[in-house]
Amino acid sequence: MENLLEVKNLSVSFGDVNVLEDVDFVLKKGDVMTIIGPNGAGKTILVKSILGLIEHKGGVEFLGEPIIKKIDEIGYVPQRLDFDRTFPITAQELMNLVSKKADPKNMEVVCNHLEVDKLLSKKIGTLSGGQMQRVLIARAVSGNPKLLIMDEPTAGVDIGGVKSFYDIVEHLNKEHDITIILVSHEIDMVYSLANKVLCLNKKMICVGSPKEAINKNVLEKLYGGSVGPKEHTHLR
Repeated sequence: MENLLEVKNLSVSFGDVNVLEDVDFVLKKGDVMTIIGPNGAGKTILVKSILGLIEHKGGVEFLGEPIIKKIDEIGYVPQRLDFDRTFPITAQELMNLVSKKADPKNMEVVCNHLEVDKLLSKKIGTLSGGQMQRVLIARAVSGNPKLLIMDEPTAGVDIGGVKSFYDIVEHLNKEHDITIILVSHEIDMVYSLANKVLCLNKKMICVGSPKEAINKNVLEKLYGGSVGPKEHTHLR
């Protein structure tokens, strides 16, 4: 299967402090990969480095080319909104703030599939965490990206919203042929969603299929041994 994303010996330092060291992995087309690790492990820094938002050492290639040349083919849902949710705009107005590459027809299809069409007239400040999540995901995939990266996508979402999120990920991956990276500190999400996992705690602890990569020793390096694997079968 075709290599979509290749990260080679990626390292990040802030002054004399190393925050990421020698992260190295390959993401193939069709993968759903979860990046897990405790708070402060460098997960968001890794994602932003991949996207070229943080200066780093090492290489990042997308379909065999420097990722900066392919950045329009990547959708991104950040961990935190970079605007005030109390700002008086509707979900439709937020959806309109997309790249010029966005396809209006694809935007309509995505909004219908994610049931965002029912939310477009609402002010963003009135949306629940799960509703806002769906709007942001729809916005990120409106340009028909090959890769979608979501940073802590279930933070602040209730149980019903989390189940809906699982369905959304499966739909985007299977029906829209989108390769997906999910950033989380929740071990359960690995077994619910992913066929590949990258375990990170400033250094890369493991990478591979969840059943092969995650064991007691890995969990101790990530969480101090306080978390045990709990396999789910919702998607895979």
